[in-house]
Amino acid sequence: MASKKRVHVCNGEDEEKEDEKMEQFFALIRNFHEAVNRRKNELRQRDEKMRRVDSKQRSWVPTFEWADFADEIEFRRPSTINNKEEKGKHEEEEEGLDLRLTL
Repeated sequence: MASKKRVHVCNGEDEEKEDEKMEQFFALIRNFHEAVNRRKNELRQRDEKMRRVDSKQRSWVPTFEWADFADEIEFRRPSTINNKEEKGKHEEEEEGLDLRLTL
C-alpha cells in the first residue's frame, strides 16, 4: 500500500479568511482578559476604599458618667405604675383587710 498524502491547495482568499478568523479569535480572547483584569481592579479598589472607611470610622462606644445617673428623672405626666399603686393603697385603707392573693 502506498501512502497517499493530501495536498491542500489554498488560494489567497481562503488564507485571508483564515487570518481574519484568527485575528478575531485572538481579539476576543484579549478583550476577555482585559475585562477580567478591569473587574479585578474595580473590586480591589472597592475593597481598599471600604477598608479606609472602616479604619477612619470606628464604631461609636457610648460613655457614661455617674452624673448621668445622679439626677432624678422628672416625668411630664404621672406614670401609670404609681397611679395603680396609689389606688391599691386607697382601697386597702378603705377595706382594712387585704384578701387578694399576690406573690
